[in-house]
Amino acid sequence: MYMIVGLGNPGRKYVNTRHNIGYDIIDAFCAKNDIKFKSSKFRAETGTGLIVGEKVIAVKPTTFMNLSGEAVGPIADYYDIPPENIIVVSDDKSMSLGKLRIRKSGSAGGHNGLKSIIMHLNTDGFPRVKIGIGSPQNQDSHDAICDFVLGRFSKTETDVLIDTAVRAVKAIEEIITNDVQSAIQKYNG
Repeated sequence: MYMIVGLGNPGRKYVNTRHNIGYDIIDAFCAKNDIKFKSSKFRAETGTGLIVGEKVIAVKPTTFMNLSGEAVGPIADYYDIPPENIIVVSDDKSMSLGKLRIRKSGSAGGHNGLKSIIMHLNTDGFPRVKIGIGSPQNQDSHDAICDFVLGRFSKTETDVLIDTAVRAVKAIEEIITNDVQSAIQKYNG
């Protein structure tokens, strides 16, 4: 079984914000694979389906970004999903807009949602699909960074991200169908 986690913040206030690109990619993945979300007991919206014979649970934590692990950890425990089968999709402000980076494991890189998941899984050994959202002009100001990641994409930025979203969905499917290394070779960039 695989768990596909899209990171973001719940509520209308955060719809289409840079920090919610993980939610957006998971929504695209689920739409393509006919997976429907519903509320669950795990502080997350979840949906289940089959991808090439593999059972998949799609997850959008409703704990807010910085507490994502509080949803992911209990779901992994309940379904006995090993970390290497938990694919996390997140934004990355250190990458240029539209860049896609797949990793087999690694540090949180300053991302509080990933930090929370690492803490609750007690490992950084899970695959991640990171989407570049660009970076704020003033990276020294905490307020500027918060305003940037919680800001919405422009029409031009959204147009750039359409291709990235398609490639990210294919990368997730490639990880499930083959493995992380295959997805890295085909879709990083």
